[in-house]
Amino acid sequence: MTMLKVICVAVLVCGTACGQAPAALKANEAMASSAMKRWPTGAIRTTNAPGHWGYEEGVLLDGIAAEWHRTGDRAQFDYIKTAIDKYVTKDGAIQMDALGRAFTTDEHQLDNIELGRTILLVFRETKDERYAKAAKFLIGQLAVQPRAENGGYWHKTIYPNQMWLDGAFMAEPFRAEHAVAFHQPGDFDDIAKQFLLMYDHMRDPATGLLKHGWDVSKQMPWADKETGLSPEIWARALGWYCVALVDVLDSIPQGNPNRAKLIGVLKHLMPAVEKYQDPATGLWWQVMDKGGMKGNYAEASASAMFTYTLAKGARKAYLPKDAAASARKGWAGIQSKFVTANPDGTVTLTGTVKVGGLGGKPYRSGKYDYYIGEKVGDNDAKGIGAYLMAGSEMAQIR
Repeated sequence: MTMLKVICVAVLVCGTACGQAPAALKANEAMASSAMKRWPTGAIRTTNAPGHWGYEEGVLLDGIAAEWHRTGDRAQFDYIKTAIDKYVTKDGAIQMDALGRAFTTDEHQLDNIELGRTILLVFRETKDERYAKAAKFLIGQLAVQPRAENGGYWHKTIYPNQMWLDGAFMAEPFRAEHAVAFHQPGDFDDIAKQFLLMYDHMRDPATGLLKHGWDVSKQMPWADKETGLSPEIWARALGWYCVALVDVLDSIPQGNPNRAKLIGVLKHLMPAVEKYQDPATGLWWQVMDKGGMKGNYAEASASAMFTYTLAKGARKAYLPKDAAASARKGWAGIQSKFVTANPDGTVTLTGTVKVGGLGGKPYRSGKYDYYIGEKVGDNDAKGIGAYLMAGSEMAQIR
């Protein structure tokens, strides 16, 4: 039996009694070192844009950053900086790839904001003003991001009047960290507004969970004609929202009324998430409220995101202490189901769905058959990033 499998069995059998935190440390160290070996400059291989600026690399770097904050390992920070330096020029401009293509401004994609978190991290550590300039450029992009009549961000120019849960993660943690770094506390009002619009309008009353998308105009074929909501509850979409929600609370100061509002949302939402955790495996299903239905499956990235949110929420006392028990079940399930050891000493994360969206070309209906039909792959960067974030919290569980 490999060392990794010994670790995983120890987690599953012993739980906290024999030290789940040390096991999580070793599991995370193995996954982080494997990712750094697999993508030595952080240039991940995506289907559509290998080595291209994008949120998938951003999530991977968020995971490496979570591990670096825990370990203080300078090699991990150097990896993060090397990855960002592919894109940020010496004068603080952002280029989209190694060919030097300028940042695409006319598409107004919230997805293209996410890497701003890593830029801010490198700025805080180095105090190099070129990273500040790059971060301010991204804030400028958000300043001209199209909005629906209610003030909610469009997800992209090609998706008018549509709020997707994904967008909360892509924009709001970066905005919140920027507000702290550059002393702009007034931004917290609009940050909170984005979360509250989603929670108030995208919540399914039957489950307490949030639907993937909301067409404010109710014009899209996938949108319910009365609510404007998409048909299903996609696990990773809700995972994006949950991670973003618990992370922005790191930035919003005590006493700010927005902080209490967002903690209230977290307290109401996470018990619903726990309700749909599979009792047999500790994992969450691709279509969350249809566990066991033909074609449905446990999904790695969402399971990691919910594990992270529950563990961090419990550690920060936003959630009851027993939320940590749900996180432990999730983490054990992830190790058992999705992590395998390789002959070269690296580890593989399986079970991450590649994409999920609404509308577009080819058309995505947002129905059950669409979500369960999307491709699932191994060593997906966003899955690994979410895993590392979850592991960084599990390593701190007491």
